[in-house]
Amino acid sequence: MIPENSPALQLAFERASRRALDEGVGEVAGRHLLVGLLAEDEGKPASLIMQFGGDWPAIQAELGLPFAFDSNPAVAPQHASLRIIMLKAREIASRQGDEGNISTDQVLFALLTLNAELRELLEKHGLDLAGMKGDMIPELTPITLDEPLNFDEPPEQVNVARILDAGANRAREALRTLEDYCRFALNDAMMTRLYKDLRHSFADAVQLLPASLLLQSRDTPGDVGTSISTFNEWERPTLLSVAQANAKRLQESLRSLEEFGKTISIEFAQRVEKIRYESYTLERTLVQGESSRERLANARLYLLATDASCRMSLVGTVKEAVLGGVQIVQLREKGLNDRTLLAYAYDLRQITRDAGVLFIINDRPDVARLAEADGVHLGQDDMPIREARRIVGTQMMVGVSTHNLDQLQQAILEGADYVGIGPTFGSHTKEFDNLAGLDYVRAACEATSLPAFAIGGINVENVKEVIAAGCRRIAVSHAICAAEDPRRLSRSLRYLLDGV
Repeated sequence: MIPENSPALQLAFERASRRALDEGVGEVAGRHLLVGLLAEDEGKPASLIMQFGGDWPAIQAELGLPFAFDSNPAVAPQHASLRIIMLKAREIASRQGDEGNISTDQVLFALLTLNAELRELLEKHGLDLAGMKGDMIPELTPITLDEPLNFDEPPEQVNVARILDAGANRAREALRTLEDYCRFALNDAMMTRLYKDLRHSFADAVQLLPASLLLQSRDTPGDVGTSISTFNEWERPTLLSVAQANAKRLQESLRSLEEFGKTISIEFAQRVEKIRYESYTLERTLVQGESSRERLANARLYLLATDASCRMSLVGTVKEAVLGGVQIVQLREKGLNDRTLLAYAYDLRQITRDAGVLFIINDRPDVARLAEADGVHLGQDDMPIREARRIVGTQMMVGVSTHNLDQLQQAILEGADYVGIGPTFGSHTKEFDNLAGLDYVRAACEATSLPAFAIGGINVENVKEVIAAGCRRIAVSHAICAAEDPRRLSRSLRYLLDGV
C-alpha cells in the first residue's frame, strides 16, 4: 500500500505555497516547506524540534514565524527537489511500519536529511539531528542465514521455470491455432476434436508444474528472444502453411518442455513425450489429408469392377463407364490367379490412363505397384496401411473400407488417403452380416473432411438417400457393371451426384 498525505501535511503544503507566493517566488522550495511544517507551534514538527534541543524562539525569528495564512491560497508549483523529499518520507514511513498516511514529522526529518542548508540552520539553533534520527528510524535486526546468498547467477530453478513457462505458452498457442484450422478452415469435426483432446491433455500435464513458479519467473520485458525474428516467420502464403508452421512449433515446444521438465517432474516429462508423439501423427494426418482432398476434390463416382459382374466384358464395361463419367476405377478381382489378375490390371491401367481417370487395385499392393496403378484399396481384414506403404511407396494412394466411426478414426490416423463408408444398402456383389446404413454415412461425412465414398448396394433409385445423408461420393459395382448401358447409367449417377 502506498502512503498518502495526511490532512496536517496537506495544510503544511498550502502554507508553504502561501509563503512562496508572498515572497514572489515561482516555486515552493525546501525553506517554504519548512515554514509550512513549523507554522503551527503546537504541531508535531515544532514539538519534535523542541524535544531535541532546538531554540524555538530563535528558530521562529529566523524563519519569520508566525505569519498570516489565508485558508484558500493560490497554489504555487513545487520545486522538483520536493518530490525527492516526499520519496524519502515514504521510505521513513515504511521503516516505521506505517502503511497509512505520510506524517508531518516524517517529512520534516526527510527535509532535514536531504537539505544541508536547512539542517545547518536548525543545528545552529541547537537541534540534535542525530538524536532525532535515533528516535525516528528504528534499528533493523540483521537476518542471519545458514548459508550466504549467492547473487552471481540467478537460481537454476528460475531459469528452468522461465523456459517451461515460455514453452508452455508456445505449445498452447500452437494447439489452439491448429484446432482453429481444423474447425474453421477444414470444417473437420474429427480433427478438431483430436486437437482439442490433445490441448486438454497438455493442460492436465502442465498442472503438474507449480503454477506460481511459472508466473513469478516470467520476464517478458527482459526476454532477449522477443526482439529476434526471421523473414520466414512472417511468410504464410496459405492456410495450410499456417497449420504446418504451428505443427512444427508445437513439436519443438514439446521437446523443450520434455527435456527441461525432467529437472522438475518426471511425470510431466513423460506426459509431454506422449503428447509429442501424438502430435506427429496428427501432423501427418493434416498434411496428407490436404493432399488427398486436393487430388480427389472433384471425384464423385467410383466404379468397383469385376469381370463376373459385368454384363459385357470387363474392359468394355470400364471403357463405357469412363465415357459416362466414372472418375475412379477399382479392379476388384479376388479369385483370379496372379497372371490373369495382372493382365486385367495392365488393360485397365491403359484405359484409365488414356481417359485421365484414377486406377485402384483392391487388396494387392504388389499388383498395384507392378501395374503402376494410382493406388490400392484395403479392407478391414487386409494388411495394415503401414505395410502396404512399404510396397507401394508414399506417392500412391491408399484407401480403406470402414464400417463404424472407430474404424474411420483409425484409418484416418494411420494415413488413409480416402475411405469407403458402408455398407449402405444390401449388395448384389457382397454379403454383410450387418449394414452400417445411412446413419453411418451421415455420421462419417459429418465427422471428417477426408474424401469418403459411400459403398454398398447404391443405384439410381436410392442414391438420393445417400445425397440427403450428406454424401456426394459413391462407390458402385452392380448398378453399372450389370447395366445394359453402363455409359448411360454412369451419366445418370453423375448427374444426380453433381446436383446439376
